[in-house]
Amino acid sequence: MSKDSSKPARKKRQPKVSGLLGVGLDNEDGHKRITTGDKFVLVGGSQETHEKMTETVVKTFEELKRRDKHLENVDPRELAEILDKSRPR
Repeated sequence: MSKDSSKPARKKRQPKVSGLLGVGLDNEDGHKRITTGDKFVLVGGSQETHEKMTETVVKTFEELKRRDKHLENVDPRELAEILDKSRPR
């Protein structure tokens, strides 16, 4: 069977990120933690985990602004790098 050369090659679609979702799974105190922003939602986690997620997201958006980029058009690999660097140690 031969390949039909009349069809254009499919372009691999680059995924677009239009929002961030953070989920903390270590909550044992029964407190429901939810933090929302224009382009993110953080749910769950212990107080410490939720605070770290919040700090990470805030620093990530600050870095995107410094780079003059928007969440919707930043390369996912670049976003992953920014998120990793923004994470509190």
